[in-house]
Amino acid sequence: MGAGLIPLAARADDDIIGAILEGKQVGVPVVPTAPVDLRPTPVETPIVKSVAVVEPRWVKLRNIHTDEKLEAVYWENGEYVPDAVKALNHVLRDYRNDESHPIDPGLYDILGKIAQKTGTKAHFQVISGYRSPATNRMLAERSGEVAKRSLHMDGKAMDIFLEDIALEDIRAEALGLQLGGVGYYPKSKFVHVDVGPVRKWSGA
Repeated sequence: MGAGLIPLAARADDDIIGAILEGKQVGVPVVPTAPVDLRPTPVETPIVKSVAVVEPRWVKLRNIHTDEKLEAVYWENGEYVPDAVKALNHVLRDYRNDESHPIDPGLYDILGKIAQKTGTKAHFQVISGYRSPATNRMLAERSGEVAKRSLHMDGKAMDIFLEDIALEDIRAEALGLQLGGVGYYPKSKFVHVDVGPVRKWSGA
């Protein structure tokens, strides 16, 4: 830098200082700042995932031969309840020889849907649940309406009625479900339901 030359920044500072000493008004340079957004900050709404509430499934039944009654939650939290299923198997045993057999839980689903659709408050009266081969053979010899290879022997059928619902209404609701076979026995006063192929028939 040549002698006698004062940097521009230093000269500017000297000019400001001199003006102050002389009592002059000095303008303060304004440094531009970034604009401030005064709008409220949007609050993120948390996403709440809906959780489907699945009600437990109940069944109420009575074995008319032993007078045993059972009201149980047989399905809960997405699965069948082992203790309840075991207790139901016992109530639905072959009362003639006290033999038990696993009952297909799909039958309880059928009963539960019938109960819901009819609005019954009563227990399902069970005439026949599980039948041992010996019992089924004896009944088949007595009546031509008993199948020699009945689904009762596999724990896949029940003969039922309700004390507060007309038999024809039970039959109609069972047919509407399309979940298995439905037999109608108006003289014997029961409806047969099973978890076999969808079909229907009438008997005495």
